[in-house]
Amino acid sequence: MARFFGTYEHSLDSKGRVILPSRFRAPFEHGGFLTQYRDGCLALWTPDGFEQQMEEMQQRAASGKNDRNMARFWASATQDLEVDRQGRMVLPARMREYAGLTGDVVIVGVIDRVELWDPARWEEKVAPEEQRLTEGADD
Repeated sequence: MARFFGTYEHSLDSKGRVILPSRFRAPFEHGGFLTQYRDGCLALWTPDGFEQQMEEMQQRAASGKNDRNMARFWASATQDLEVDRQGRMVLPARMREYAGLTGDVVIVGVIDRVELWDPARWEEKVAPEEQRLTEGADD
């Protein structure tokens, strides 16, 4: 299974494409799946990782109305995509809007997926954790 880590900054081009960092590209040579994800970011899954997510969503959908609705939304807000020879991938307009991506994009490896963030949202998310690390917090 592919594992991802690191933080990279790229920009959207005029066609809504962003470059996937070269160290992340190999697992996506046969495509991937882009989803609207928690906290207002986009998640990029390898085919294998996406299959695992679909199984989890299917199990959750059987547990109640709210989880069924979440599974419906998640599946309907998913897009398969390809990474071209230059490492670019097209981010659909509705997904860019959801994540607030208008110019610069922070691309983060998050172990089992790649996340795409608006830089301000990303900074807001990581600032508390950076502070805890700086202070040496144990909990």
